[in-house]
Amino acid sequence: MSAYAGTALLTRTALRRDRVIIPVWVAVLTLMVYASAVGTESIYSSEAERVHTAEGLNASGATVALYGPILDVHSLGELAMTKMTVLYAIFVAVLLVVLVRRHTRVEEESGRLELVGGTAVGAEAPTASALVEATGVSLLVGVLAALASIGGGLPATGSIVFGATWTGIGLVATGITAVTSQLSASARTCASLTAGAIGVLYILRAIGDTSVSWLSWLTPFGWNTQIRAWSEPRWWMLLLYVGLAVVLVGVARVLHGRRDLGSGMIAARPGPAVGSPRLADALALCVRLNSSALITWSIAIAAMGAVFGAIVPGFGDLLDSDSAQEMLQRLGGEGAMADTMVAAVLSIVAIVITFFAISVISHAGSDESDGRAETVLATATSRSRWYWSAVLVAFAGALWLLFLAGLFMWIGFGAAGSADGSHPDQIVPAALAWTPAVWLTSALAAGLLALRRSSLGYALPALCLVITLVGELLEAPGWFLGISPYSHVPQMPNESFAWAPELTLTALTAAVLLGAWGWFRTRDIG
Repeated sequence: MSAYAGTALLTRTALRRDRVIIPVWVAVLTLMVYASAVGTESIYSSEAERVHTAEGLNASGATVALYGPILDVHSLGELAMTKMTVLYAIFVAVLLVVLVRRHTRVEEESGRLELVGGTAVGAEAPTASALVEATGVSLLVGVLAALASIGGGLPATGSIVFGATWTGIGLVATGITAVTSQLSASARTCASLTAGAIGVLYILRAIGDTSVSWLSWLTPFGWNTQIRAWSEPRWWMLLLYVGLAVVLVGVARVLHGRRDLGSGMIAARPGPAVGSPRLADALALCVRLNSSALITWSIAIAAMGAVFGAIVPGFGDLLDSDSAQEMLQRLGGEGAMADTMVAAVLSIVAIVITFFAISVISHAGSDESDGRAETVLATATSRSRWYWSAVLVAFAGALWLLFLAGLFMWIGFGAAGSADGSHPDQIVPAALAWTPAVWLTSALAAGLLALRRSSLGYALPALCLVITLVGELLEAPGWFLGISPYSHVPQMPNESFAWAPELTLTALTAAVLLGAWGWFRTRDIG
């Protein structure tokens, strides 16, 4: 029997399992590209305004570190895709990390891969099927990004190269995850190693773009800019992505052949012979299981808040056309430009933080489906204690991350010099004002846990983002935008705090949680 026997069957199975996450994620990325392509030309009425803005962005070290430089200040496409080229490429990488990890290390850790291996399936087929699916998704993302860019009015050649860079990032992320899946026997450790590798590549690019220029050539995120998609594209650089991906997959294949099924190249350290008394409680156990993720998220959110806080005060100077001012004012209502940008940034940060809360609830769902929850419930732990522990950790973690985002944005804002007429003292309360919206979305994820569909929870914040993007593009009526909980949050510090929507969202959260608990307590476990 061939080592790759059953690859096609496993690939079809993987695509069926991912029939929700792939379309939703790809649709969000495509809409972002289209919105950016369409919106940029409408904001700037002349080339002089675009050049002025591009030069201003390049003059800000924090902005270049976050988005990368604009190499051709006269290029409409490069200005339009400033955020998409580097920063939003991370979301492409994350999608591929989720897919590859799910069908390799997660399957192996749960024991399902061992069952599959007992059938007429080759030893290399599971990994090969994950790589086939990931490659196809990477190509799909690149093609749709290129078409969205062309549909938004940007040059075809530049759009094609830009889409190809997203495909390249997807292929590299696939290779990185394939390697980390061989290193650790734990799916969570695999995710941490992959996140760390992508973070290092991004930081290398940031350092290279702001100081040591040659470092940008050592990372795929730097290649996204150096390929010059919108002016004299360097087509040969596309081979760098393919070459690196091939090398990483080759390394993963070698490592796979040198370890046992269920183990990793890095030997797991044995735990203590007797467990800590602190872990006898379901809440303490849930906190322990999610502590590493919370620390990682805290560092990332603090860095994000500080960087955006440093960028915001000077943003008004970059966008001085009447149309640009009008567009940015609509993001956060009336008020100073800096306050408008704070409100706009926090709206995105809140959606990002929601993913942490949903990850906690999703992990609880995985514990149930894999039998670990049943083991816990076989002790003196009650069903209600197990369920509400996951909800409490998710909600408290989200609240903590929102506080950190506001605190470090305030620190970055103050370090860069507060803009006249802004309200930096309102940044932390403005961040915390998003708590009820994040909680309501997380409560819906808890409802999916009760329905044994916790993995679909990740689609909820993505769906809210799609509603916002589509609603703004199509000028949809208010009721359509109102489907998203995030649309009801007062846009502080531009607007005053409003108790009515906050209390309404909180009441809805309580109602959803009680309904979810009512269903969960009456069904079977597993």
